Formats: sequence, C-alpha cells, structure tokens
Amino acid sequence: MTTTTTRPTRPADAFDAPSADARRGLAARISLGRVFAPVPVEFLLIASTALLLTTFGLVMILSATSATTPSAPLETVMKQGVFAMIGIPLMLIGSRMPVAFWKRIAWPALIVATVLQLLVFTPLGHTFDGNRNWIVVAGVQAQPAEFLKLALALWLGFVLYRKQTLLGLWRHVYIPVVPVAAAVIATVMAGNDLGTAMILTLVVLGALFFSGVRLRVFILPLLAGIGFVAFYAVKSPDRMRRILSFMDTSCLDTYYSDCYQPLHGIWALAGGGLFGLGLGNSKEKYGWLPAASSDYVFAIVGEELGLIGCAVLLTLFAIFAVGVFHIIRKTNDPFVRIVSGGIVIWIVGQALINIAVVLRLFPVLGIPLPFVSQGGTSLLSVLMATGVLLSFARTLPRREAVPQRQPARSRAAAR
Repeated sequence: MTTTTTRPTRPADAFDAPSADARRGLAARISLGRVFAPVPVEFLLIASTALLLTTFGLVMILSATSATTPSAPLETVMKQGVFAMIGIPLMLIGSRMPVAFWKRIAWPALIVATVLQLLVFTPLGHTFDGNRNWIVVAGVQAQPAEFLKLALALWLGFVLYRKQTLLGLWRHVYIPVVPVAAAVIATVMAGNDLGTAMILTLVVLGALFFSGVRLRVFILPLLAGIGFVAFYAVKSPDRMRRILSFMDTSCLDTYYSDCYQPLHGIWALAGGGLFGLGLGNSKEKYGWLPAASSDYVFAIVGEELGLIGCAVLLTLFAIFAVGVFHIIRKTNDPFVRIVSGGIVIWIVGQALINIAVVLRLFPVLGIPLPFVSQGGTSLLSVLMATGVLLSFARTLPRREAVPQRQPARSRAAAR
C-alpha cells in the first residue's frame, strides 16, 4: 500500500513578505542611504568656502601675532582654534536640522540673544575703547551682539514668512518688524557699538528686500536706517572726529591721533605689492599697526600675500555669496529665502565694510572680517549661520534626470 505524503505548504505571502529581521536590515540600509545621500552643489560651495576661510583666518592670526612674545601667538591661535573646533561641529549639526526646527526656535533665539546682550550692562560687562559690548565669564571674553545677528535674521524670516500674503500693506510690514528690530539694535547702541548696529540694520534691510515687499514700503526703513546711523555718528564727538579725519586728504597732520591706524593699514597694503613679502614677513605687525590680528587683519594679508592673496580672499567670499544666492533663487520656501538673504547680507556685507575700512573708503568702525579676524564669538556666530544655510541647501528641489530618447531602431524592435 502506497502512502502519499503531502509536503507542508507555506503561505503564499511567506515568500513575498520579508521577515522582521530583513525589514530591520532594509530600514537600516534606507537610513544610511539618507545620511550619505549626495548633497547639492550649493551645500559644497558654502561648506568648502567656510572651512577654507576659517583655516585661512587661523594661519593669518598666527602670523599677525608672531611679532609678540614667543608664547603669545600659540596661545592666541589655540584660543581661536578652540572656537573653531566648537563652531565647525555646530555647523555640521545645524546642517542636519529641518527647516521646521529653525522656524520653531526663531522667537526663543531672539529672546535668549537679547538677554545675553543685556548682560553687558551687569557686573559681567566689560568696556573696551569706549564700547561696552563684551561680557567676561570665567576668564572667557565674549561679545553677545554677534549672536543677535543670527537670531534677528531667523526671527525676521519667521515673522515675514507668516505675513507673506499681507506684505502689500505697510502696517503688516512695519509691525512688529520695525519696533522689535529697533529695540534689539538699541541694546547694542546703548553700549556705543555703532559698527555692530550698522550690521544689524543691514540684516533688517536685507530680510525686507528678499521678502519681496514693494519698493515704496522698503524705502522708508532704508531712509530710517541711514538717518539712524547719521544721527548717532553726529551725536558722538569721537565718531565725528574719526569721520572728519577719514575725509581729510592731508591725513599726516593728525598722524599721531586719528590717522595713525588708517595710514599704517594703507602702508601695509602698499608694501605688499603684487606678490607680498611672504607669509610671516610683515613689518607693520611689529608694533606699528594696531589690531593687526582682528579688525586690520586684511592689511596683514595684503602685506604678506600681496594683491594675489587679497584676490583669493575676495574670491572665497564671492563663491560663498554665489552659493547662498543660488539657495535664494531655487527655494520655494519664503522663510528660507528671507533668512538666507539676511545672513548673506550680514556676512558678505560685513566683509566688504571691513575691507573698505582698511582701504580708507570708510572711517574706522571696529568691524571684524568674518571667518578671518581674531574673535571667538564672531567665528562661532558665522559658523552657526553657515550651518543654517547648509540646512537650507539640503531642502532645495533636485533636478530630475532627463530621459534619453530611444533610438529609432530600438523602438521598431520593441514594436
């Protein structure tokens, strides 16, 4: 008697549905794929120029301070390097944040940054050259106004984004933008820092411009900003003296007072010529040029690396700006466009103003060169702002690949 045994059959879907372990492996592969997904060209432009400028700044700070005692240059560049080691990871972390995160923290960031700025009027505050814009905590000196630039750009982007459909009405443009921005800038002006207040005003004007408000609505804040700067310049006898010395063609008459620093900055640039004296061979840094590693570091760049070095530095800032303007042009999110506009006007505008001061096209304002000048708080703030831009670059719509046309012979064969 023959007995037939039937093989146990597995459910039909058992061959199709992956097991729990397989699903976990698939999820892991998908997650890793997202981490290592290719980034847009704008991401690479902005990130690479920010890192190159930061490295360039560390080298120039080491060179500009090498004329002092042997231990001072290493201590100075190590302090700046610590801020770079903190800022670069924060930049990379910020680049992974979604746009919704930046919208969510816009108000808290402005409040926290304003509170930090108000600390300069407490016993923690520190006064230098007539400006009370620093705090000293555990021996570390910081300038809270640098964080106000990024916080204000995020807040302006969020408010103008929420009012995008109402920006044709002037009252919705001005309220709450103008009162809040004026209050924030007033906390800086209370410490007599006109240079930082000018940059904050540029952030406001840049955000309004890229929000797409009508020209007639934009003109009034522009005139108000110019009037604000002019009023505070005339109000201070020290600032008026510096402005008049800047306009004086025979600056040698006041060589030992207001013209000392501007003249030595120009002489440093002139001494460098086309190719420069060589890295580390500056003469002006030997006690002749004040603030050689901070506000006037561009003069040391021109003296040691010449016109070629200055052109390379300007090219890096230009590439940075191109990357940001590509984000502004390609994005579909008004918040991304407005915040990116405010940040690029801040960083590139501040760089141009600093260079104009060294070239004696502007009076001395005490504005650092972003990424390059000595100043840990300044470096930290621009690296964090770069992280925001990199986060925005990840959201840009990707260009779909255009399918190639099938050859006629292949189409005939298919039929």
